[in-house]
Amino acid sequence: MTGSHDVVHACPMHPRIRQRGPGACPICGMALDPEADSATDPPNPELADLTRRFRLSAALTVALVVIETATRLGGFPLVLAVWLELALAAPVVLWAGRRPLARGWRAFRQGRPNMFALIALGVVAAFSFSVIATTAPQILPEGMTDVYYETAAVITVLALFGEVLGLHSRERAGGAIRALLRLAPRTAHRLSDYGGEQEVPLSRILPGDRLRVRRGEAVPVDGTVLDGRGGVDESMLTGKSIPVLKQPGDAVTGGTVNGPGAWVMRAERVGPDTVLAGIARMVVEAQQGRVPIQRAVDIVSAWFLAAAAAVALAALVAWSVRVSPAHGLAVAMTVLIVACPGALGLVTPMAIMVAIGRGARAGVLVRSAEALERLEKVDTLVVAKTGTLTEGRPKVVAIQADDQTLRLAAALERGGVHPLAEAVLAAVTQRALPACEAHDVHWLPGRGVVGAVEGRRVAVGNEK
Repeated sequence: MTGSHDVVHACPMHPRIRQRGPGACPICGMALDPEADSATDPPNPELADLTRRFRLSAALTVALVVIETATRLGGFPLVLAVWLELALAAPVVLWAGRRPLARGWRAFRQGRPNMFALIALGVVAAFSFSVIATTAPQILPEGMTDVYYETAAVITVLALFGEVLGLHSRERAGGAIRALLRLAPRTAHRLSDYGGEQEVPLSRILPGDRLRVRRGEAVPVDGTVLDGRGGVDESMLTGKSIPVLKQPGDAVTGGTVNGPGAWVMRAERVGPDTVLAGIARMVVEAQQGRVPIQRAVDIVSAWFLAAAAAVALAALVAWSVRVSPAHGLAVAMTVLIVACPGALGLVTPMAIMVAIGRGARAGVLVRSAEALERLEKVDTLVVAKTGTLTEGRPKVVAIQADDQTLRLAAALERGGVHPLAEAVLAAVTQRALPACEAHDVHWLPGRGVVGAVEGRRVAVGNEK
């Protein structure tokens, strides 16, 4: 079994940042995502840990806000309240908020301010000033000993909520990608030069190998039909559930599903070169891409942080000269607390991740993050292909003959894997019609099926 620390993780914002196991990007501080290079579901201990920290810190923060509100309304002793608030806020900031604080410190140390630097600045300013006001109020000016524990806790909880929501979205999008990769079978039937057939793992298939695709099996890799004919369900690519007739010389795609016929193909693109792997890679790259609005937010965050620090420093100097250093420190800390725009850095990447994740779960694949942003300006959508905006599951909605005709058709379709066959069988089940047996059944790929039912010769298919 592959553990989470054996899976390669990459930064959603900076794909060149890659490492084994979960962690944080040294540039932007975002959580590293597991790469979608396998069809397995890697465990995500990071999500479980973040969720646990968020739930506990949210409960403590709610209690903190209640105590602060009761104190301001005069229903709680002030001296007891500040110490109780310190006890509640300390685990939220120092334990649950350790991740955003560490990422903010890393951003400061590398000289690359980001959203976590803004969050860390506000949390540290609010919490440290409150600790001073609680433990050593005599060094602060009179009337400036208010505590901001609830501010530090709420900012921390919002930061954790943003990370949990982002990880949930990426986890669901990753699940959709892995489900897409699972469309390809795990093994293939490889033919030898001497006419033998062997079932081998898909990882051992090489370009040029001859493979047999049996009835109802998924096509293992991309290639070309060499011998035989059959209908292939390509709805995973086109959205159309009606099978496409494949005969010698036609291209087939890994992950599509073969119908009643059996044929031989030549493998041409395997592993990461298949269309299926390319689609999964495209979704991952869209998640890891940066849209113009994110770059704008990063620039605004950096300038805002510099401006807030400059104003706080100016206030420190001015009030220290005019009144006292303690008064200047209190004013500077207040500026930093008020100036923390944590939502500015959280909303944009969160919205991008949620949008791409929801699209992947709905079967909508986004080619790039920039394309997603440009879609916001679209007011008209023109669809060129008919039948693509459907559920992909045909069903019988009307019958122009009696139920006996439906029974005869269902008898022939009972052994089929064609989507229309499934629709006919579902209609028979819904009407509770008695079943009958078919004999001498022959499937005609691209046309239909013929056979004998209750002494009659019956054909079900198209005009051909």
